[in-house]
Amino acid sequence: MTDQTRRVSAGAWALVLSLAAGSLALADEKAQGAPPSASGQPAPAGNGAKTGAAAKPADAPKLTAGADGFVLQSSNGDYRLQLRGYVQFDGRFFPSDAGLLAVDNFLLRRVRPIFAGTVGRYFEFQIMPDFGVGTTVLQDAWLDVRYSPKARVRVGKFKSPVGLERLQSATALTFVERAYPTALVPNRDVGVMLHGDLAGGVVAYAAGVFDGAPDGGSVDLDLADGKDVAGRLFLSPFKRGSGAAKDLGFGIAGTTGKQTGALPAYRSGGQVSLLTLVQGITADGARNRLSPQLSFYSGRFGLMAEYSWSESWLKKASTGTRAKFSGEAWQATAAFTLTGEKTSYSGVRPSVAFEPGKGKRGALELAARANGLELGADVFREGIVDPAKSVRKAFAWAVGLNWYLNRNVKQVIDFERTTFTGGAADGMDRPAENAFFIRTQVSF
Repeated sequence: MTDQTRRVSAGAWALVLSLAAGSLALADEKAQGAPPSASGQPAPAGNGAKTGAAAKPADAPKLTAGADGFVLQSSNGDYRLQLRGYVQFDGRFFPSDAGLLAVDNFLLRRVRPIFAGTVGRYFEFQIMPDFGVGTTVLQDAWLDVRYSPKARVRVGKFKSPVGLERLQSATALTFVERAYPTALVPNRDVGVMLHGDLAGGVVAYAAGVFDGAPDGGSVDLDLADGKDVAGRLFLSPFKRGSGAAKDLGFGIAGTTGKQTGALPAYRSGGQVSLLTLVQGITADGARNRLSPQLSFYSGRFGLMAEYSWSESWLKKASTGTRAKFSGEAWQATAAFTLTGEKTSYSGVRPSVAFEPGKGKRGALELAARANGLELGADVFREGIVDPAKSVRKAFAWAVGLNWYLNRNVKQVIDFERTTFTGGAADGMDRPAENAFFIRTQVSF
């Protein structure tokens, strides 16, 4: 059995297991009956009030404001509207840009108001536009039918259930930019997905059918008949315990489908293009992805590790030549809080907020990362890409310091060095990229 066959088979098994878990969850919930309302009270008894009894006046809606946003909800919690959001102001600086490929600049990387809520107890929604980098994009628009935590159905546009770091909120990222494995998995896609948690969160599964976003990309409108099937199975075997391995999790995710049209665009940590396709290239045929992943958090220490593999077929219109386009990427990220707080997948929550007059400094987190990317040789051999502008390999290491002034304000400073194989004229290597990043983040 070839490596490719093993990868595709493993991805298929991940999808089958995810769908099986969802079916079992639905059957289990049907046997147990309907859950209570979102307020924790039993479901209303209908028109069973005694004749002649005075109607009890409805309680007034509740309005709250805090670190988690602004919330307006009905007295029983069946109807709820929450306003949240975040803004990320970034700076990128390249002190030794010998190839003159990068630009020192400041930018608003993400500007995302979030409207979320519940309608009629069992239905949750989220709408999130993004006004960052001078564009307007609808990132999320979905409805979640949450009959039970064990089995939910989501429809709309949302993150495809594949990449570990991609599924992490942008506000909780350890570094300013995500690592290379995220470039090989879809971002946001339009479709329908069954997902849930079993055994008290020990097993998390997701499986769905989507339009089919390219590597690292998103879609809003599909112009082809082909669709992608995506699935993810993630296990946290010690989640219900209290030992050091309580927050150890590992899993596998993948997609499979047939696609035409949109093509991937890979970028370095400094957001410089790594791949330039020649004119007249389109996707044409099967596309498969596989992503084993692991995360571990224990006290002040956190670790995330991920591998992604993507393979698709491309076609050169001028000659009809078809070539296999493949890439693989990996990353390992470690973090350690210097001020004693716990690390987690959702970020660090400072034990004390920043108050300089009282000697309170918030939380400090030190981070290190290594990650790499390698593209297959076929596209270079068949003339699908421009070898003078496309790298064959990239390797990067980074260090960073994160300062959580309070639950809503975060300051980040990173340094990353990336070396390349190929990507310059006459078969030479592209000069190394040295980049400093800063980020000021406000979220609520």
